[in-house]
Amino acid sequence: MNYVYSTKGTCSVQISFDINDNIVTNIKFLGGCPGNTLALSKVLDGQTVDFIVDKLMGNQCGGRGTSCADQLAIAVKEAYEKESK
Repeated sequence: MNYVYSTKGTCSVQISFDINDNIVTNIKFLGGCPGNTLALSKVLDGQTVDFIVDKLMGNQCGGRGTSCADQLAIAVKEAYEKESK
């Protein structure tokens, strides 16, 4: 299933991704630092929700209290929890 998440507190404004059976694919950021967001998308394609949350939740960028990586972790966690209900 495809999800779209509006980010909070980051240069990226939106993240879209698919989750199928706990596996996250097709991660795309709208905005943000292209090198970082493209790298995140490539490295994390095919990983589980738990892996992404474990590795990225709480990562900060420049004292903002969040980052594009953190926002991705929040987004996939929320989407998976909704999907699991």
